[in-house]
Amino acid sequence: MTSNNVLRVSRSVRVASSSDQQQADGRPTNVPPTVTFARRTPSGRYVSYSRDDLDSDFGSGDFDKEYTNYHVHIPPTPDNQPMDPVISAKVEEQYVSNSLFTGGCNSVTRAHLMDKVIESEASHPQMAGAKGSSCVMPGCDSKVMSDERGVDILPCECDFKICAECFSDAVKVGGGICPGCKEPYKTTELEEVVSNAVAGRPLSLPAPHGMSKMERRLSIMRSQKMTRSQTSDWDHNRWLFETKGTYGYGNAIWPTENKVDGGDGGNAQPTELTNKPWRPLTRKLKIPAAVLSPYRLLIFVRMAVLALFLAWRIKHKNEDAVWLWGMSVVCELWFAFSWLLDQLPKLAPVNRAADLAVLKEKFETPTATNPSGKSDLPGVDVFVSTADPEKEPPLVTANTILSILAADYPVEKLACYVSDDGGALLTFEAMAEAASFANIWVPFCRKHGIEPRNPESYFNLKKDPYKNKVRPDFVKDRRRVKREYDEFKVRINGLPDSIRRRSDAYHAREEIKAMKRQREVAGDDLVESVKIPKATWMADGTHWPGTWMNPSSEHTRGDHAGIIQVMLKPPSHEPLFGNNEEGGPLDFTVVDIRLPMLVYVSREKRPGYDHNKKAGAMNALVRASAIMSNGPFILNLDCDHYVYNSQALREGMCFMMDRGGDRICYVQFPQRFEGIDPSDRYANNNTVFFDVNMRALDGLQGPVYVGTGCLFRRIALYGFDPPRSKERHGSCCSSCFPQKRKTHAAVASEETRALRMGDSDDDEMAISTFPKKFGNSTFLIDSIPIAELQGRPLADHPAVKNGRAPGLLAAPRDLLDASTVAEAISAISCWYEDKTEWGQRVGWIYGSVTEDVVTGYRMHNRGWKSVYCVTKPDAFRGTAPINLTDRLHQVLRWATGSVEIFFSRNNALLASPRMKILQRIAYLNVGIYPFTSIFLIVYCFLPALSLFTGQFIVQTLNVTFLTYLLIITLTLCMLAVLEIKWSGIELEEWWRNEQFWLIGGTSAHLAAVLQGLLKVIAGIEISFTLTSKSAGDDENDEFADLYIVKWTSLMIPPITIMMVNLIAIAVGFSRTIYSTMPQWSKLLGGVFFSFWVLAHLYPFAKGLMGRRGRTPTIVFVWSGLIAITISLLWVAINPPSGSSSQIGGSFTFP
Repeated sequence: MTSNNVLRVSRSVRVASSSDQQQADGRPTNVPPTVTFARRTPSGRYVSYSRDDLDSDFGSGDFDKEYTNYHVHIPPTPDNQPMDPVISAKVEEQYVSNSLFTGGCNSVTRAHLMDKVIESEASHPQMAGAKGSSCVMPGCDSKVMSDERGVDILPCECDFKICAECFSDAVKVGGGICPGCKEPYKTTELEEVVSNAVAGRPLSLPAPHGMSKMERRLSIMRSQKMTRSQTSDWDHNRWLFETKGTYGYGNAIWPTENKVDGGDGGNAQPTELTNKPWRPLTRKLKIPAAVLSPYRLLIFVRMAVLALFLAWRIKHKNEDAVWLWGMSVVCELWFAFSWLLDQLPKLAPVNRAADLAVLKEKFETPTATNPSGKSDLPGVDVFVSTADPEKEPPLVTANTILSILAADYPVEKLACYVSDDGGALLTFEAMAEAASFANIWVPFCRKHGIEPRNPESYFNLKKDPYKNKVRPDFVKDRRRVKREYDEFKVRINGLPDSIRRRSDAYHAREEIKAMKRQREVAGDDLVESVKIPKATWMADGTHWPGTWMNPSSEHTRGDHAGIIQVMLKPPSHEPLFGNNEEGGPLDFTVVDIRLPMLVYVSREKRPGYDHNKKAGAMNALVRASAIMSNGPFILNLDCDHYVYNSQALREGMCFMMDRGGDRICYVQFPQRFEGIDPSDRYANNNTVFFDVNMRALDGLQGPVYVGTGCLFRRIALYGFDPPRSKERHGSCCSSCFPQKRKTHAAVASEETRALRMGDSDDDEMAISTFPKKFGNSTFLIDSIPIAELQGRPLADHPAVKNGRAPGLLAAPRDLLDASTVAEAISAISCWYEDKTEWGQRVGWIYGSVTEDVVTGYRMHNRGWKSVYCVTKPDAFRGTAPINLTDRLHQVLRWATGSVEIFFSRNNALLASPRMKILQRIAYLNVGIYPFTSIFLIVYCFLPALSLFTGQFIVQTLNVTFLTYLLIITLTLCMLAVLEIKWSGIELEEWWRNEQFWLIGGTSAHLAAVLQGLLKVIAGIEISFTLTSKSAGDDENDEFADLYIVKWTSLMIPPITIMMVNLIAIAVGFSRTIYSTMPQWSKLLGGVFFSFWVLAHLYPFAKGLMGRRGRTPTIVFVWSGLIAITISLLWVAINPPSGSSSQIGGSFTFP
């Protein structure tokens, strides 16, 4: 038996993580994980390789103590030679993909081999628990070797099912006799058996045997390229020398072999690079000067008019009502300041476009450096986050996963990680069902070019699905897939009941077993009823290690082990086409049926640890993905945001791989939503923000990060500075305090340094400091320079700086092994971030409910740039709350995060010199805009106060005041029209945004300011929750949620404003009509501003009234108010006979 043969009887693998080895100061050591193997018998007992049976429960203290550091090291002998690395890697990957890994703080990491993941049969060969037979040798339950299609590889013609390890034993110990038919094997070499079985199809070969772990994992970089100097820094000079490369324009260019140009030793730049015309991957679309120039001019004109108006207002007091004048002037000054913060960053808007044809030509076309034409695109790790299957339906999450798996990107370069922060078995099995359904959905999308690739959205399209479909079998295929999807939805929706029934059945069986054992011990004595914890059971009849439906110790939302399950193992490097088997569902003979890697991750949670909500979950995914796949780019999506445009990843990659793309930290895509009411009553689409503000920021340093639909550069998330960034910037103090200039050598060194953090004053950054920043995982630390190199643009032209060699990423990745997944388990444990910089400057930043804005701000503050990518059709689509109360609470959360930013060190006033001035103003507006609510509420009450008192904000409505007011209003309208022209939005969308600005400003923003001040000053946290809920009237209405009325305290200020202004209008009319000396100017001024307030609050009033029948109640309310007003006017104009003198003369308002 070889060292690889330990997998033969491994029913449960125990990996002692580095968390068990701790130094005296309590910090984990850097000892690599050790693997301990044991066999779990059907009775639940554990049998080691050198000891007798051990009667202990899984995970008991005695078992942990005795076997935590138990190793199996069997030296090779003439009759016991190590297995070929190719076969060994295949066997181990097959084992890993069928194992559920768990572990965490102060516990060993276990790999539980699962016979089945879901109740239904897994059909795809990449899926965990896929079809495949078990070895029939006594005492062995390992899986039989299988090919890429999942078909068993059997060495004998009698089809005796035997695993690779038992076959090796039969050859070495049994004389090469088949245990089934007792005939000699025709082939005794396992390599020949595998090669004959795959019928000439090449296997995905790992790197040569003997390479280091990190090099063997990725099979991309040679060991001589991973060269470091004596100071542990990256030694570029030695690297270039040993690879015989040349360094020019920031690139490493590999010369053609046996080619010498001009006797320079073959190190000249290839002529195809120097003479090749440059074809950019992206281009900037300038906005026409006929629109942009007047737009900029109007901004400065309005600034000047505002300055003159405010100066005039300050000089001309209203002596009759100084208090009213003072409040109005203060509010107007703040509004002018707030408008400047919002308008100045809009001076340089841009539009961008990507060229997908050039991307395909550069990265997926055969060239001299890539003869095979394999994709040279970098890898992308997609993160999907979910936390509660009750609030985030599993069917929605499953559809998002299916759209990612079907994305038009090289399948071997794509990996999807699902973060289940609730640790729910429902999410786990829903994800497994999605992986099973992907077996038919993904090839169907590739075969027929389906868009969108979310099955729920596709089958609900209201357009003709057969338009532009040329294949004759499309109708048949679509009907079959539709039927399969309907069954898939039934299974997903039935999972809660299925899990509950299964758990109840297993629990009853366990109670019966416990009762029998108690009776055997007690004999004839009375036996009390046995109560055992009601566990949640998986499909294979074992306990779920995450959260149980009936919470128990170590199985609650805040207390459970870390879990990693590879649902779909990494695909083979070569395309795998389907076969038209008789009775098969669809014909995929010309379609690549491989699926991207899919991993389920639930980080460890323990009491007493701050898990930092979504930001902590995302950082756990960053570490786990770096260890398992290490894609240099990361796309994060919410569970309800799916891939609507299958080529969105390629469009984002155009910006990252273009010239200068190495300085881009992320590409932000706009958020688009489905299920919004046609009128968009509450501005749920946020069109003005995504199509006006974000395009404008794209012309500066880049758009802000908005939490989803963002393609990150992994190195930027790690907190490194952009390449070619300057450490020292000129400032106003540079003339008084001159700085020491760097030498030429220092500048050259800085140009070649790829990984650098600017917070330190040290010019050199040693890799040895990485454990203090990133933790003690050597896998993670070693992956950082590899991710940096893979994320560089292609060095196919001298103009590209800091590029990588063409064809570098065309090599296959290595296969997963147990130690890799075990290291990932250690990286998602709750203790891993202790005494590191995770959440401080590395990864998603902690300390705010809007961690997205803070994370993007930190990157821009280090000098990175971002890009806004608007695709046609939309890149991603999601859902948004259309109910008024839900919308207000969403805005409350955003505004609360902005207040937290303002009172933190992330305030833009403290930004570094690397951030541009207008970008700093934009971030300053992000932190200040909630405070506008204080002045907005005061200003909304001013018209009512004016009508109640009979005074106005000015002494009289003279021509000067009206002229200023007219110019300010006209310039605002003209700016809105020009914004609509260059952004492409509609006037109605702009008006809806203005309306909800006042609705949110008088409700959620004020609550956020109050909440933020109490938290900063007194440390008191206030939560605004729903207090009551009423159901919609029409359950069949698609927009029934729009009319649901949920009371919340956030509604009190807007309701008060409406009621006060309505009463004030009535009082003002009455006062003026029945006054002996009516002052119509003051009445008109007060009524005009009151109607301005009520017009903005109209959607709020409409949502507050709900719906009664087909006519909104608000119509009757307004009808009554108008009727009363007309009646009062008619009585005043034509009073009853004989009472006219009493109506106007004796009435006095109290």
